[in-house]
Amino acid sequence: MKGAGNKKELRVLPIRKGTVIDHIPGGRALRVLRILGITDASRETVSVAMNVPSRQMGRKDIVKVENRELVPGEVQKIALIAPRATINIIDDMEVRRKMKVSLPREIEGVLRCSNPNCISNTPEPAVARFRVENGGLRCFYCERMFSGELTDHI
Repeated sequence: MKGAGNKKELRVLPIRKGTVIDHIPGGRALRVLRILGITDASRETVSVAMNVPSRQMGRKDIVKVENRELVPGEVQKIALIAPRATINIIDDMEVRRKMKVSLPREIEGVLRCSNPNCISNTPEPAVARFRVENGGLRCFYCERMFSGELTDHI
């Protein structure tokens, strides 16, 4: 920097078309990438900002994915780890739709039950199902309560 009054800022360029996931709790952007199946082998252009200062949250993460719109199952999974996240659908560099994620009363086929003896983890044709409760998620079949980090079960 030339002078004490000059500040350089690194800015992430806006995307022309795609999805911006904002208000992710600080440090969870990599989990969002995992939910979206984005790896080093992926072809999408992705921008990730981690631990960005936020007046509302203290610190937050932001994920931008070009040329991709999320499907409902991905949004439900993101809601599990980032319940205050907002999803912005971008088209022609403009926000066309903005939505806050929300958890439904029940989640089906998104998580695996952590109980190895649960019927949803056997060859039986039972899809994992959970009721959303204040303390977390409760398995519909074995009644095991989930709380804490859920991404290991997605």
